[in-house]
Amino acid sequence: MSNSCKSLLRLSATGLIGWFAGKYYERQNWVNDGRQVLLPGTNVRSMPGLPIFGTVSAASPIVPVDNNTVGSDMGSKLSVSESRISQIMKYGFPGLDHVRSYDDYVLSYDRRNRVAHWVFEHLSKDRLKANDNIDRSKCEFTPDPSIHPFFRSDNSDYKRSGYDRGHLAAAGNHRLDQKHVQQTFYLTNMAPQVGLGFNRDSWNKLEKYVRKLTNIYKDVYVCTGPLYLPKVETDGKKYVRYEVIGANHVAVPTHFYKIVVGETADSKLEMEAFVMPNAPINNDTPLKNFQVPPESVERAAGLLFFDKVARNKLNKINGKKV
Repeated sequence: MSNSCKSLLRLSATGLIGWFAGKYYERQNWVNDGRQVLLPGTNVRSMPGLPIFGTVSAASPIVPVDNNTVGSDMGSKLSVSESRISQIMKYGFPGLDHVRSYDDYVLSYDRRNRVAHWVFEHLSKDRLKANDNIDRSKCEFTPDPSIHPFFRSDNSDYKRSGYDRGHLAAAGNHRLDQKHVQQTFYLTNMAPQVGLGFNRDSWNKLEKYVRKLTNIYKDVYVCTGPLYLPKVETDGKKYVRYEVIGANHVAVPTHFYKIVVGETADSKLEMEAFVMPNAPINNDTPLKNFQVPPESVERAAGLLFFDKVARNKLNKINGKKV
């Protein structure tokens, strides 16, 4: 056999050995300590109600991009224990677009509108107990350092806009720790809301109502977010029109929703769904006037809420037996 043939055989053998070694290494990387790995060299744990595909890593604990922009004691990182995420998101994720996990709530951020798609919270009577160590006056509205600067909202966007920086995850829902309250003041958790008659009145009344539900249910799960609903204009056609404010063009939602699931001591589940217009509302208007079928909110928001709970398994929806 000629020297050139021998050299070719040696090269082929070396190539085959390398290929088999590479496939073995790749296979080993896909199973590591019981974790599912999306890409070789990355460990992403399965999360409750979270499908396994490329965006799953967005729900992992996050680290702020620039710690210099964070207020004192806001934490050098926004990590949250897996057990707390599991508790908050027990009944499923409405969506997986740019998910951010904080110490006591989880949100999905809309980078185009600079407002969250949804914010999820878990409340209980123990977690809402009065805490003299909490001082809301020390909290400052802060741009979220985990969001790329191109897509953040800023305090300057709200200045002289005529709108409040309205909480989606209410500060009053997070009383265990000063850090928890401070994190609700990230601008990712804010949306432009009409002040008098809405944010400071009717919306505040709805937030208080949700907190009172912890006297009825052992656990209360809350999902809150914006809506941009169509309106019939003078030409008879429907248009989705909404204002944007500031240099970052922060969207002003036309409406806001809040979906609530209460879990009783005997594990029965009851759901309520509310939609309110982002406009002054007569303070005497009962909250029941804003109750809507949950599926109407899902269609409008493009999200599926509490998808791990079959609707026919709910004991009540908006106070009525299913």
